[in-house]
Amino acid sequence: MNKTLTLAVLLGSLSLPALAQSSATPGIDQRQANQAQRIDQGEASGALTPREARRLERRQGHIERMETRAKADGVVTGQERAHLRHAERAESRRILRQKHDAQHDYNHNGRADRPGRR
Repeated sequence: MNKTLTLAVLLGSLSLPALAQSSATPGIDQRQANQAQRIDQGEASGALTPREARRLERRQGHIERMETRAKADGVVTGQERAHLRHAERAESRRILRQKHDAQHDYNHNGRADRPGRR
């Protein structure tokens, strides 16, 4: 019985780092999901051109890779977390600026609409 308990504790401790690694940054993961949703919504509404959306999605991928590297050793340090938050804030500002700039694609033809001439 003692061997069974020891084996259960050993197996539990081996799977714990994998579990911690997958959810070590729930706030960052949620913000990534929110920002991806903002990009998708902007593209669907025409507030973002396809080119702007691709660029923003590429930058989101960069932040995801930064997060993966931070999690690689099993611990996300405070400095790594601060670096990720900084990158996310900067990306959030980029999304806002791109969604509210003069370029849009309301007719969804894949090109930026030209402003009307006076």
